[in-house]
Amino acid sequence: MSQIAPKLLDKIKYAARFPQTGVPLKQMVMFGQNPSQATLFKASQFLHEELPIRLAHRVKELDGLPQDLSKMPSIMKIKEWYAQSFQDLTELPPAPISKELKDQLDSQIILEQLPESRPNPSLRKFIKPVQGLSSIPDHRYYNNIGPFECSADMINYTKTFAKAIETVKRRHDPVVTTMAQGILEYKEHLNSPLIDSQIQRFLDRFYMSRIGIRMLIGQHLALYRGRMAKDYVGVICKRTKIQDVAMEAIQSSRTVCNEHYGLFSGPEVHLYCPGDMEFTYVPSHLNHVLFELLKNSLRAVVEKYGIDYEDQYPPIKLIIAHGKEDITIKISDEGGGIPRSETPLVWTYMYTTAKAQEYEIDQSEFRAPMAGFGYGLPISRLYAQYFGGDLKLTSMEGYGTDVYLHLNRTANSQEPLM
Repeated sequence: MSQIAPKLLDKIKYAARFPQTGVPLKQMVMFGQNPSQATLFKASQFLHEELPIRLAHRVKELDGLPQDLSKMPSIMKIKEWYAQSFQDLTELPPAPISKELKDQLDSQIILEQLPESRPNPSLRKFIKPVQGLSSIPDHRYYNNIGPFECSADMINYTKTFAKAIETVKRRHDPVVTTMAQGILEYKEHLNSPLIDSQIQRFLDRFYMSRIGIRMLIGQHLALYRGRMAKDYVGVICKRTKIQDVAMEAIQSSRTVCNEHYGLFSGPEVHLYCPGDMEFTYVPSHLNHVLFELLKNSLRAVVEKYGIDYEDQYPPIKLIIAHGKEDITIKISDEGGGIPRSETPLVWTYMYTTAKAQEYEIDQSEFRAPMAGFGYGLPISRLYAQYFGGDLKLTSMEGYGTDVYLHLNRTANSQEPLM
């Protein structure tokens, strides 16, 4: 951490001793249903304490990576971004509120039992308790507040904080591609085509944390701006129409496939969905995952049969089923499958069966043109696991592949904090 000032480093190390506080999806919905200046003010205070803790945990881990990974130029750049964001937030003046006004605000807080959340079923084995300081007292995201008129200073604080986290979000836009560049630098440094399981676990923790940080920031900014579509609470849709999201992902993935291979009409995708299925979810997350999975199936089919046999492509099947706890989406293709020895490798970062493609490192969010980068499946699994779902793959070499996307429909899974 030679490029981080010693005083700032000491602050980061101290903040990293505090545990992170999870915010389940259901609690986000509770807060966002009736946002007011007072609840946004309290949420700003929560995030003003919580985000530096989360950033500090990542800086600490980035500095302690094994085998010189932390010395790679792109990794050092990411570490500086996280440290700068930590500094920006910790140097932002706290909420200017007098004791009298604070007492009035506290008296209007209606104490409610938060909805019970369950351990994230997909990630129990990965999450270990962190030894350190105890949680910050009264540190919670959701507060139900009765009638209360915020002062001009309180309103201005909420506005200033929103601008600050928007800057943080923009600064961190290229993190995924920059980390990918860092891993490429590391592989060249080791002169090895693969990275070990320790680095894989670090990347899982790092990217899962990034999803959480961006979820909190994106949700807060959406509520602050206040212009929400019907049934939306911030970026969360209480009535996500899974059939509509699937249709959008099918259309966009087929368009990319046709453009990439120069096809007039690539493989069809047949959708099987019983009725108008709805649940509480983040549509952008679901769209991202389905898009990535469909791209894989489309590529497999086209490359098995060739670009000169458009009329002979077997269709890809997207089947949706629902139970009491989960909604499950199965995507089946006849693209030749994956050898059994290679199946575990599909969950590793930078592994791909496609030819490498060029990509821009300064993209805000990586989305491969078709394939060849090796991040689609592992990142998609993290998106599924973040809200208590999962992603599994079964393949028949010589025939095709089935992917099962499990989505937690109860919205009560604990946020995975690593």
